[in-house]
Amino acid sequence: MALAIRLSRQGRKKRPHYAVVVADSRKARDGRFIEKLGTYNPLLNKDDEGRVKLNGERVTYWLEQGAKPSDRVAIFLGKAGLAEMPEQRNNPEKAKPKAAAQQRLKDKEEKAKAAEEAAKQAEEETKTEEAPAEEATQEEAPAEETKAEEAPAEEEKKDA
Repeated sequence: MALAIRLSRQGRKKRPHYAVVVADSRKARDGRFIEKLGTYNPLLNKDDEGRVKLNGERVTYWLEQGAKPSDRVAIFLGKAGLAEMPEQRNNPEKAKPKAAAQQRLKDKEEKAKAAEEAAKQAEEETKTEEAPAEEATQEEAPAEETKAEEAPAEEEKKDA
């Protein structure tokens, strides 16, 4: 009989709770098992002590009897120091965004660059418009003063 140390789902809908069990590998996931070795509650924080509870003596016994842990249970056993930590695969290609998401990111970057360029152009235009405007105001100011000086003289002539 091929033995497996694996998780058996318990708990209700949307509230998972697992039992760590030794079972015949040919039995259903939640079917008949030989012995319950512990519990796993994925709803608790990762650093919570109650997240994974194992009976270390019974786990080592079943490992000696030839039981093979599942991938998830092997990680639990490795962290608890009851077995060697399994090599965890890292697939960076799987973690990359898919084509549509990459296209959205590219479009977003292009829009940001276009907005920056437009802002730079607007700043340059305002700088070029401000410089002649300042010169014009300086030139117009004396002209206005002369008109203001001439206006009272004309009024005096009309009064006389």
